[in-house]
Amino acid sequence: MAFSLKPEPAKNNAQITVMGLVYCDICSNNSFSRHSYFLPGAEVQIACNFRAFVPKTREQVSFSVNRTTDKHGVYRLEIPSVDGIACAEAAIASSCQASLVGTSSTSCNIPGHRSTTDQIAIKSRHPNLCIYSLTALSFRPSKRNVALCGK
Repeated sequence: MAFSLKPEPAKNNAQITVMGLVYCDICSNNSFSRHSYFLPGAEVQIACNFRAFVPKTREQVSFSVNRTTDKHGVYRLEIPSVDGIACAEAAIASSCQASLVGTSSTSCNIPGHRSTTDQIAIKSRHPNLCIYSLTALSFRPSKRNVALCGK
């Protein structure tokens, strides 16, 4: 009996990155202003649903995970290759959403933009790498700084 040790050819499955950011809306104006800053240590829940295109079946991959923002306020989820999900189809038949869970900040801890409202699917120059960029989430301080932000 002979066994072949040749590696199988790589499948054309997508590697998917889901990412977004969280900021502190210092002036509580629901936008990123010159006084706002990116918030490290914020916890975000990411929920995704991907439809796999497999002949004669309709498969879906759904999951929900928590991630914490880095020192730049960015959260990221790397999803390894999944059978039947290719970049072009993934962008059409998939969705991801992020929601605020909490923050380690004591000065900026009131939820502002609590969940993402939109996503942009970006196809990378690398073959079959998809990037989902989610809209920004925010926290705000419990009291508005009138001296800094005005009335």
